[in-house]
Amino acid sequence: MKYWNLKKINQLAFEKTGIIPRSMSKLFDRFKQELNPNAEVEALEEFKVAKYQTSTSVKYLIILLIVPILMNQMSKTFILNPVVNYFWNKNSSYIFMNHSQEERAFADLQRYEEKLHFEILIGKINEMSVKTVEKKMSEKALEIALEYSKESADAIKNIIADLLSVIIFISILVINKRQFSILKSFINESIYGLSDTAKAFLIILFTDIFVGFHSPHGWEIVIEAILRHLGLPESRDFIFIFISTFPVILDTIFKYWIFRYLNKISPSAVATYHNMNE
Repeated sequence: MKYWNLKKINQLAFEKTGIIPRSMSKLFDRFKQELNPNAEVEALEEFKVAKYQTSTSVKYLIILLIVPILMNQMSKTFILNPVVNYFWNKNSSYIFMNHSQEERAFADLQRYEEKLHFEILIGKINEMSVKTVEKKMSEKALEIALEYSKESADAIKNIIADLLSVIIFISILVINKRQFSILKSFINESIYGLSDTAKAFLIILFTDIFVGFHSPHGWEIVIEAILRHLGLPESRDFIFIFISTFPVILDTIFKYWIFRYLNKISPSAVATYHNMNE
């Protein structure tokens, strides 16, 4: 019984798209099953297979997401933080900042100076001498520099921890190929099992989020956050080139998937998508 279930699951996992739409094949299978005297036994077996497939997919997905994140945080907390901080503070006489960090530091210092003069003008703080103002500005400049220097040190930790997470993620995929096949089959069945309206809604939602007319601002924020996370300079040229090319590639992939797969499996969903998108 268990061997039969595993065999059935493997068949589902490696199921490919055929010439005949899946909806038509399911219709013929339904008539065939209703005429089958062993339909109840087979339905029970299929339920067991589906239950095993769902539980295995959920467990594997949790492991696939949680384990790399846990290893990332644990490696930074217990290994990278003390090691990187030791070697970084060892050379604390030199404060490292890249070009974009310097620009942000200048802007922070300018805002602090404007705030200081404004508070003096409105009487919030007592009027100070030029030397006192210069001393406060010098202290604030050192504080800002140390803050961005710490950001550079954190970037080194992030790069090493992220590489470790990627290695663990790929290792889980390679070691557990059968679970990955089951998860892939489960995702395919979940997506293609949706109604036509739900499929069209999800396609429009994802395309509008990632390749819509308003997405460049979102991509700009995401890329800036990634570059800061990795300690790389925030090159505006690179960001604009990325925004002008990557969403186009994503849009092409979406259209290819709709034409190559969804149009064969569920042409009515494609028609619904075009009607909703007009």
